[in-house]
Amino acid sequence: MSTPSSFRGNKAALPSKVCVVCGRVMTWRRSWAKNWAEVKYCSDACRRLKAHRG
Repeated sequence: MSTPSSFRGNKAALPSKVCVVCGRVMTWRRSWAKNWAEVKYCSDACRRLKAHRG
């Protein structure tokens, strides 16, 4: 698979992972490039809900 830095318009080639709260699939975003390994939540709403779902 190509690296995100070589993205040329093919979104299917981007890495993805599942949100630990809601289960939605998250596709790599440039804003997550520096910390993609630590990304666990798809949104701020899911980040807030993490404490309520234990």
